[in-house]
Amino acid sequence: MQTRPFRSVLYIPGSKARALEKAMGLPADAIIFDLEDAVAPEEKASARVLLAETLQSRDYGARAKLVRINALSSQWGAEDLDVIASARPEAILLPKVDTATHVEDLARRLDARPETAETQIWAMMESPLGVLNALSIAQAPRMAGFVMGTNDLAKDMGCRFRPDRLPLLSALQLPLMAAKSAGIVAVDGVYNAFRDADGLRAECEQGRDMGFDGKTLIHPAQLDIANEVFAPTEAEIATARRQIAAFDAATARGEGVAVVDGKIVENLHIVTAQQTLARAEAIAEMTE
Repeated sequence: MQTRPFRSVLYIPGSKARALEKAMGLPADAIIFDLEDAVAPEEKASARVLLAETLQSRDYGARAKLVRINALSSQWGAEDLDVIASARPEAILLPKVDTATHVEDLARRLDARPETAETQIWAMMESPLGVLNALSIAQAPRMAGFVMGTNDLAKDMGCRFRPDRLPLLSALQLPLMAAKSAGIVAVDGVYNAFRDADGLRAECEQGRDMGFDGKTLIHPAQLDIANEVFAPTEAEIATARRQIAAFDAATARGEGVAVVDGKIVENLHIVTAQQTLARAEAIAEMTE
């Protein structure tokens, strides 16, 4: 069961020393150190060196640390991996993943390096082909998480923006189901209007209700809302505890179900309740 929190996953440009320093004090559950879209071509070489040195010399605490390299098919991807490997990255986020062979290629390269023996792989799900191949990608070697690339998906699909994201729902749900079946993390795509707090909250709530573990973010101002929405509420925690207590009491009486707030509580509800409490505990530990 995944308990490590990924409520807020913040993109940080790998080329910006000030942003890399600031990120150490931000309340993000995870950071994507970006060498791809956030870095101009002329800065690619210096950015990878800066990022490798920063990851080796700075402490980002309990935050999950992912490095998004450029695609291995690009002119920068292989050298990104060569330089970043020295920093023993926690995970490599691979962009433009269309098939499991892309992940398998990266896994072989990591296998060949003793310094990356523990490095996981995350995949950007940002193309129609990648979405259609989501299950085999989720089951590929070293796979630990999906990040939805909703901007690229919308571009490739030719769909229009709607606040309810109806045109994208199938493209969101297929990778989400694949991730759940494989037991890996699934993080929703970005919300571009970073000053629109109400819109961000609505999209976070939609992603949470769908089952995503958290949301990728493009600005620190978005952190508080994502952290709040993707965390269990006090009421949910209290209900989970009452459900567990009531079910334990029912079991002790030889009964298979309990009743809480006029609703039947069975074993499947207890699994959800235990997950809620585990998630709350992991968030508390992260906060501390």
